[in-house]
Amino acid sequence: MSKRKVLLCIFDALICLACFAIALFFGRLSFGALCCLCVFSARLAYRLARRPAVGKSECQVSIAIVGTGDVGVSLAREILDNPASRCRPVCFFEPSQSSEEKRTLCGLPVYGSDADVTELTGRLKIDEIAIALPNPNGENKAKLYSAYRDTGCKIKIYDFPVSKSGAAVKKRSLRDISIEELIFRDSTQIANKLSEDYYKGKTVLVTGGGGSVGSELCRRIAKLSPGMLAIFDIYENNAYDIEQELRRTYGEALELKVYIGSVCDAARLDEVLAEVKPDIVFHAAAYKHVPYMEMCPAEAVKNNIFGTYNTVCAAERHKVAKFVLISTDKAVNPTGVMGATKRFCEMIVCSRSGSATHFAAVRFGNVIGSNGSVVPLFKKQIENGGPVTVTDKRVVRYFMTIPEAAELVLEAGAMAHHGELYVLEMGKPVKIWDLAVNMIKLAGLEVGRDIEIKEIGLRPGEKLYEELLVKSEHITKTDNSLIFIEKNTPLHKDDVEMLLNKLRGAVELGNEAVVRTLKEAIPTFVSPEEVNRNAESTIREELDVAL
Repeated sequence: MSKRKVLLCIFDALICLACFAIALFFGRLSFGALCCLCVFSARLAYRLARRPAVGKSECQVSIAIVGTGDVGVSLAREILDNPASRCRPVCFFEPSQSSEEKRTLCGLPVYGSDADVTELTGRLKIDEIAIALPNPNGENKAKLYSAYRDTGCKIKIYDFPVSKSGAAVKKRSLRDISIEELIFRDSTQIANKLSEDYYKGKTVLVTGGGGSVGSELCRRIAKLSPGMLAIFDIYENNAYDIEQELRRTYGEALELKVYIGSVCDAARLDEVLAEVKPDIVFHAAAYKHVPYMEMCPAEAVKNNIFGTYNTVCAAERHKVAKFVLISTDKAVNPTGVMGATKRFCEMIVCSRSGSATHFAAVRFGNVIGSNGSVVPLFKKQIENGGPVTVTDKRVVRYFMTIPEAAELVLEAGAMAHHGELYVLEMGKPVKIWDLAVNMIKLAGLEVGRDIEIKEIGLRPGEKLYEELLVKSEHITKTDNSLIFIEKNTPLHKDDVEMLLNKLRGAVELGNEAVVRTLKEAIPTFVSPEEVNRNAESTIREELDVAL
């Protein structure tokens, strides 16, 4: 114990003795009141002895707290009262206060919104800035992050969840801010009575159930008490991982089966569906990497298009009640083989509107954190010291979290009836260059000094921007404000069969014939060069509309 703390204890003991002597002399305190006084004094001495002196702690991390309300004060007291804390609070920042208003809180100075935070953090040698506000939404977090990111400090979030009555409802924590919180929209919890009632007791099969979206669908379905959940995947490692996770979580409460096989194998699909007898099939199995599909168009057609066709036909043969295709924004005016194959898959599904099986397709954009997506790539590049590679400074994309995408897919699946093409509202567009900058700063590094960002050029088949999915003239609303139905006139089933026969012949002839036939089948399939010529004005328009 430090000399200061020893002196505090001695001083408190002397006060306690003095109080005791006075009480005896005047004889005015009962024995109970005297005991209470002594206990209070002892507890006060203990707290003073444990509390580190502001500005003189041996801790290594100096922090500034954003917010002077109950949450900010709670964080300050939690640190000050904990001698084991690695942090030392230095000051408060209050965005709603003018710097002319001088005040202190918990013994710390409070700086207002017009203070020069960069100068202050440097002068006060602040290492971290903690956002301590009551349940800030995604937009507020993004604004605060932008306000403080150029200070060079690591930015953290103090989670202090409160109920409507103001009582704490779960454990508090001071944690790193995540990139998911900076996509300008909170990850909405979609699950509702419609989904809960629809999937309860049903037998559900998920193809590609080990993939990023497929595995999240499995997690969400498992929560809805299905009669049975079946996972079908060609990659046994992914299937094994999600199986073990679900068995650990649910044990015997969830009937779970895993099947290994390819959607290209029609006989294997028949075998699995005959055994499972699913009520609902979610078809998430597909090749999705744009550059690889440009190199291997025939393989893209065989797996994505004919794999989907095989699964659709098997679902009809085995009297599946509902079939839901997972599609992509890249199917909108496709500029690459992958997007073109997914658009053809939508055509297959929408052409089955007269089937006893209710078919639907759900189209959405990029999901943060999925296998092979830009966020995990940037994380690895930053961990390795860079450079972070961006294809083009102007590239714009739409993002949502995997859980949000999966829950919206489940709700759309519950709604589906007659070959609808559902479109998910993706929120605001994100510039990939800004995403890279934010991720570098989140890692506590500086662009140019610690990590370089390098432009490497657009990949084959890649657009500068993805189409804005929800355009009022092309969609109708549903009861969910984030789910729309695209208005289109589907091809007749016979016309789709004719195009499939042409594709079968093209696959035999090779990649050039495949691309040529895809362009004949999908009039909106054009080269990326044609789209990117006028892309910059479109990007500016869409960013202005969204922001």
